[in-house]
Amino acid sequence: MSTSPHDHTSIDAALIEDLGGGLYAYIQPDGSWFINNTGFLVGRDGVTLVDACATERRTRAFRDSVASVTDQPMRVLVNTHSHPDHTVGNALFREAAIVAHEETRTEVLRGLPLVQAVWEPFDLGTLPTAAPFLTYRERVTLWVDDLRCEVRHVGMPAHTTNDSIVWVPERSVLYAGDLVFNGGTPFLMSGSVAGSIRVLSEVIAPLQPTTIVPGHGPVCGPEVIGTVLEYLEFVQDTARAAKDAGLSPLDAARETDLGRYAELTDSERIVGNLHRAYAELDGLPLGAPLDIPRILGDMVTFNGGKPLTCYA
Repeated sequence: MSTSPHDHTSIDAALIEDLGGGLYAYIQPDGSWFINNTGFLVGRDGVTLVDACATERRTRAFRDSVASVTDQPMRVLVNTHSHPDHTVGNALFREAAIVAHEETRTEVLRGLPLVQAVWEPFDLGTLPTAAPFLTYRERVTLWVDDLRCEVRHVGMPAHTTNDSIVWVPERSVLYAGDLVFNGGTPFLMSGSVAGSIRVLSEVIAPLQPTTIVPGHGPVCGPEVIGTVLEYLEFVQDTARAAKDAGLSPLDAARETDLGRYAELTDSERIVGNLHRAYAELDGLPLGAPLDIPRILGDMVTFNGGKPLTCYA
C-alpha cells in the first residue's frame, strides 16, 4: 500500500506520551508550521489542559485523545501564549476556564495578522475567537488534586510578548510552550532574541527540569535548552556582522550559511529572526512592534516566492 510523503504530519500521526502520575504530552509530528504540541494533567475530579491546536480538526482530535485516557471533565485550559496555533481551538473547550497572562488575552482578541497566502492552504475551521477570561500578571498556582502546578509569566518578551510556562516541580516536568523548539527553528519575530536568551538562561535552565514538553517537536530533556541558546546566539552574531556590512535582513538571510541549523524545520524563519535581531541592534525595546506582513513577505521571497510549507 502506498503512503503519502506527508503521512508523518497527519492528524493520525499525533500521539499521547504518558509522563507518569497523570501527566501527559500530546505530540503532533512533525512540529512544523501550525503543528504544535499540547498537554494535559488528569486529576480525580477533572482535567487541566495546556494549549489548544491550530485548527478545528486538530483540536477535535486532541479532545478525542484526552477522552480516550479519562472521562473526567475538562475544567481548565492554560494558554502558554497568544499565537493562533495554540489558541484557535480554545472555543472547543467552552466548559473550561481559559487561563493565561493578561497580554495573552489582549493579543488573542487583537488577532495576529494571519496572512494565509503566506502559507500553503490549510483549513483553520470555523471556530469563533475564544480569549482567556481568567488572567494573571505574574503567576497563578493550579492544583491537580494535591499536585502543585505553577503557571508563570516569564517576565519579558521572548517567543512572544506574553509567554508563560507550566512548571510541575514535584515531577520536574515543564510545559514550555514555544520557548523551546525541539528539531524546529525557533521563531522570534513577535518576541525578542535577546529576551529569549535571558529567559532560557535565567528562568528555564535554573528550574533544572527532567522532562520538557516543547511547543513543537518531541518531548525532551534539559539538553535542548543549550541547543536553542546556541541557535539564538548564532542569529545575534549573524545580525551584527550583516548589519555592519550594510545588508538588509532578507539579504543577510540569503547570504547566511545555516550550517547544522539548515536541518531544522522551517529554516526560512531566519528571515524573521534577523528582522527582530536588527531591531534590537537599533535600540528598539524588546518586543517592540514590527511590520509583520512585510516580514512574512520577506520570508516568502526567501522561499523563492512560494508559499511556506504547511501541513496543518
